[in-house]
Order: sequence, then structure tokens, then C-alpha cells
Amino acid sequence: MGVAKYIRDDKDAIKEVELSSGIEVQPSYGPQDLERVGFDYATDLGEPGQFPFTRSLHPQGYRTRAWTTRQYSGFGTPAETNERWKMLIAHGQTGLNVAFDLPTQMGYDSDDEMAFGEVGRVGMAVDTLADLEIAFEGIDLTGIGSGLTINAVACVMLAMYEALARRRGVDPHKISATPQNDILKEIIGRGAWIFPVRPAVELTCDVIEYATAQGNLPRCNPVSVCGYHIRESGATPAQEIAFAFGIAFAYIDNVVARGYTPEQVAGRFSFNFNIFGNLWEQVAKFRAARKLWAKLLSERYGISDKKALFLRGLFGGGGMGLTKAQPLNNIVRSAYYALGAALGGAQTTALCSYDEAYTIPTPQAALISLRTLNILMEEVGLRDTVDPLAGSYFIETLTKEMEGKILEEMARVDQWGGMVAAVESGEVQRLVSRQAYEWERELQKGERVKVGVNKYTEEGEEAEVELHEYSMDTADKQIAALEEVRRSRSAAEVKRTLATLEAAARAGDNVMPSLVECCLAYASVGEMAGVLRQVFGEMDEPKIF
Repeated sequence: MGVAKYIRDDKDAIKEVELSSGIEVQPSYGPQDLERVGFDYATDLGEPGQFPFTRSLHPQGYRTRAWTTRQYSGFGTPAETNERWKMLIAHGQTGLNVAFDLPTQMGYDSDDEMAFGEVGRVGMAVDTLADLEIAFEGIDLTGIGSGLTINAVACVMLAMYEALARRRGVDPHKISATPQNDILKEIIGRGAWIFPVRPAVELTCDVIEYATAQGNLPRCNPVSVCGYHIRESGATPAQEIAFAFGIAFAYIDNVVARGYTPEQVAGRFSFNFNIFGNLWEQVAKFRAARKLWAKLLSERYGISDKKALFLRGLFGGGGMGLTKAQPLNNIVRSAYYALGAALGGAQTTALCSYDEAYTIPTPQAALISLRTLNILMEEVGLRDTVDPLAGSYFIETLTKEMEGKILEEMARVDQWGGMVAAVESGEVQRLVSRQAYEWERELQKGERVKVGVNKYTEEGEEAEVELHEYSMDTADKQIAALEEVRRSRSAAEVKRTLATLEAAARAGDNVMPSLVECCLAYASVGEMAGVLRQVFGEMDEPKIF
């Protein structure tokens, strides 16, 4: 699942190379390899900006559209997060990727006993609309796009973002937000789930339907299907794409069954993919994914609208590749990960900072990550020409082989009964967990090399990083702010809107309009999630071993 596996002789000559997805790399490639894999220029490559979009979504690639830089950031109180965001924007960041703390992600208010010790620790604490008002103070909602990295209560957070726009007098048609809103990957890859699988999928699709419906949020991407976390949990690069596509199809089918066309729905999807691993495998993965997404949408749903066939999203992070040992090496790793994303045609890129294996990034570390992307964009020449590796015997063969591996993994999901059934039964979780164990075992045995971890180590080395110290004052401030909101809001209006939310949830209606009204009344995340818990219950995790 991780770095490539090399078999060497006693003189350190490489005898065999096996990529994480199971593809064997040859010492050299030529025209015979393209013939062997059945490569055809028109159907497998084509022109930039033309179906099947292997080379690029746009005819001139980065010449006309530089990639968006969107660092994942947020911690502590909304005021602290606002300060960090403004610093990044002032230094050239062109989008936001919002980190929420665990209580917010799990639908608990900061004063809930379940939140103790976690308020503001790994992201920003958000309890009510008042917190978003502070976090986005001075930030142009129409000029800056915001990724909202939250899943189980993504419906609550997108409703709150719309409520924020309304309170400011900003037309919701003009705001751009992308809630991650991918609960199936959350169950597979992170564990921050609340509701049983099928009600959780319905809530996810409520968001997609609401944003798709005419007159609501036309500039928002209502879902970012996140292969990233599935990859970090043990999936191979091929499985990352295959499982993400299976998840996307489950959501598309749900919303189409509600009366929408496949073109209306698929055109609003975005993706979040990982850039950790072998450079060539990552480039091939992104190129194959872009091609396959367009082909499968065309074949499966009959979609012909060009823009609805685009695989759009963020290729970034690479957090699993970072190490605590010799942390400054992570700066170099991240630069190569970003290179892979750019060579693979990323629309948006974000990098984990070099100290992120230890702590919330310092301002300096966050700026180094941002400047890494700036240097690649402005100095190295990656905007010079579209898909500079196109036509390489190696890359075209590898892309074709990666396509085959992805399709094999998708067929496996079909054998499990589709992605929803596979997640309910724990089949996907079982597979990726076993692979994660095997990868760690191979790493410890030295079968997969990790510089500074199992090769080129230094005895007694100490990591020199500045730690972000957590303070309980963060929780005290956040709880005090929440108590003030509760004192000043209309209790009757909160009660009324929460009752409306409960009625919508029990009736099977789309909950988004009710959630927007709850947020405008300053109902808390915990109160809204509590209503949904009462209606849907909580998930029993399947036993995977």
C-alpha cells in the first residue's frame, strides 16, 4: 500500500520493482509495451481538454489555469483560526481548507462531556453560527472558496455556511464551498461516523440534492469523495480510485432515484485524492482516474455533457508519507509529492507541513508548504506545457495498466454487492486493515525502504520541531462563548426550528432547509446532531476480524 517494493541483489542492484497496486516495473519500455497493453492514441490519450481527458481537463492545462493552493488549516478557537487563515491568504493562498476539531466532527458541543480534552485540539471548534461569523470575519465569501473537511455532520456545516452568507447579506448563489460530505469513506477510513450506514448515506445525499436543486447553491460542490483517507488507511493507489468511484456511484444512484438526471448530479461531484507514494504510480493513477471517470460516466449513465464528465478535485496531503524521524526530510518528500500532483494534472493541491507528523503546523512550516507549491508553479516550469509526460512509453503503459487494476478492484466491490453493502458488512474495512498491517510489517522488516526510518537512520537522533502546546484555556473560552450565545438567542425560535428539523427527518424529507433555519436561530451543532441521533440512532461498527 505504501512505497514500492524493491528486490535487490547483494551488490544493491535492483532486480525487481513492484508498485503498491501490484504492477511490476520493467527496466525499460518501448513501442512493444504499448502494443502489449493495447494502447490506442485516440481512445487512451487524445488531445488535451478532449474526451477522455487523460491529459487535462482544459486544452492548455496550467497555462490558462494555475492550480489552486488550499492548505488544510484551523485550530483552537475561531479567532485563532481566522488569524491563521488571513496569514495564509496574505502570503498567496487562493482557497481555504477548513479543519474542524473532533467534537465538531462528531456532533458534540464544546461543553459536552464527550468533548473534554479535545476542544480545538486538531481543528477549529465550531458550536454555532456565531463561531463561523468570527472565523470568516474579513474574508470574502464570494472570492475565496472554502473546503469544509467534515463528514458525519456535513449537512449541518454547509447549512451553517449558507446561514453565514445570509447573515452577511451575501447571495448564497455566489458562495463557493465544498463540504467533504463523504460518509462511506469515513466509515472505511477514519471512524468519525455517527449514524447507521443507510441513514448516513441519505443525509449525504440530502446535501447533494439540496445543492443541485435549482436556486440553492449553484457554485458549491456538495460532496468531495475522499479516496485520500481510504488510501491512508491501507488501500493501494488502484483501490483508492476504485473505492472512491464505487462510493460516488452509490451517491449518484441515490440522488438520481430522487428525480434528478445523472448529468445534473455527477457534474457537481469533486474528489480528494492522496499524493503519497511512488512518483510514477501517482502520475499514472491520476491520469487513469481522469480517463476512467469520464468513460464510466459516459457508459454507465449516458452522460455526454463535457463538463459533467470532468474529474475535478484536490490532489494533496501525503500525510502518511511523513515521518517523525528526521522531520526536515518531509520538506523534500512533500516537494516530490506536489510534483507528482502537478504532473498528474491536479486542479487543486495542498501539502501536509513537515512538522505535521508531530503537531499542528507552525506558521513557518505552513508557509514552507505553500512556498513549495509556489516554486513549482512559478520557477520549475510545470506550467509550460500540458501533460509533459504524455507519449512516454513508460507512463502510457503504466497508465493503461493502472486503469486495468482500478477496474479489477471495482469488480471486487461489485461482487460484494456494491459499495454500501460492502461497507455495511465490513468487507472494505477488512481488506484495507489487513493491507495496512502487512505494509507496516514489511516496513519494520526493511522490505520497503523508508529513509530515516529503516535506512540511513542516525543513532540517538532527536527531532527538532516546535510543538503546538494545547491549552485548556481554549475550551474555557469556547464554552464561555457558547454560553453567551445561548443566553442571547431566542430559546423559543431554537425550539421551533429543532422541532421542524425532527419532523423533516422522521418524514424522510430533505433536512437541509430545516438545518439552515436552525443555524439562523443559532441552534448548536450538538443540538442539531442530537435531533438526528434521536431519529436515526447510532451505527454499530461491523466486526472486521
